[in-house]
Amino acid sequence: MVDQKIKKRALHRAKILKGQFDGLIKAIEKEEYCPTLLEQSLSIQRSLKSLDAFLLENHLRTHVTHQMRSGGGDEKAVKELIRIYNLSNK
Repeated sequence: MVDQKIKKRALHRAKILKGQFDGLIKAIEKEEYCPTLLEQSLSIQRSLKSLDAFLLENHLRTHVTHQMRSGGGDEKAVKELIRIYNLSNK
């Protein structure tokens, strides 16, 4: 299950990220000024966080909702969300 609106937004964000990453690679190859490289890298990290939010939103709206309604899936949903939370705080 995928929310098509969220999928469209996530794909758009992923394509932007690809372009940002390609730009960073070129900038590193050109040996651009370190603060410039860091700014590009930090921008990519912000974009990744935005993509993460879209993916999490889709998961909550589709899979978690389904797991909670189907009975017995609530424990799995809780464990998945805790795992994601822990990964995001490292």
